[in-house]
Amino acid sequence: MPLFRDTAYAAFLFDMDGTLLDSSAAVERVWRRWCDRHGIDAEALIAVCHGVRGEDTVRRFATPGMDVDAEAAWLNAAELEDVDGVVPIAGIHDLIAGLAPDDWAIVTSAPRNLAEIRLGAIGLPVPAVFITAEDVTKGKPDPQGFRLAADRLGVAIGECLVFEDSPAGVAAGKAAGAAVAIVGPRVPAEEGRYAIADYR
Repeated sequence: MPLFRDTAYAAFLFDMDGTLLDSSAAVERVWRRWCDRHGIDAEALIAVCHGVRGEDTVRRFATPGMDVDAEAAWLNAAELEDVDGVVPIAGIHDLIAGLAPDDWAIVTSAPRNLAEIRLGAIGLPVPAVFITAEDVTKGKPDPQGFRLAADRLGVAIGECLVFEDSPAGVAAGKAAGAAVAIVGPRVPAEEGRYAIADYR
C-alpha cells in the first residue's frame, strides 16, 4: 500500500492538470482565444474553468444558439496543438516511480487524447486505470470519476488519497469519500487533509 506522510492508503488517485503537471499557460492561452471569438469575459471564465471538463465550461458560458459539442471539439483540437510550457510538478516523477501499477490512477477532466499528449510531454506513463472526460457522465465536482477509479483498482474509495488542485476537484474527492491532499495554491489548505506545494 502506498504511504503518504507515514499513513498507508489503498491507492493514490491523481488529478492531472495542476496536480501532476502544470498546463495552466497553455490552458489559459486557448481559453482566451475562445473567449475572444465569442465575446466572452475571459477573466470570469478562467477563474472557474480549472479542473472542470471543457464541455461543462462551454455549456456554462455558451451564448444563445451555440453548438456546445462543436465548441468543445474546437477547444480540444486547439489544446492538442499547444503543449508549450507544460511542465511537471516538482518531485512527481520520483513519487510515481515508487508506485506499483495498481497503487495509483489518474482521474482527469481532460479528454483522453489530450491527457495522453500532456503526460507524454513531461515523460509520465499512462497508468493502468486512467479515467478521462469520456469515462463519466458527470464531471467534477461530481464524485463519479474518483469512485470509478477506485472500483477499477478494486479498492474502497474511503481508503484512497486524492491529489487535487482545483475547487471542483477537491469537492469531487470529498464527495467521493476519499481523503484529499491539496496541491498548490488554488484551494485553501484547510480544505484538505494535507496541503503541499509539490512532491519534494
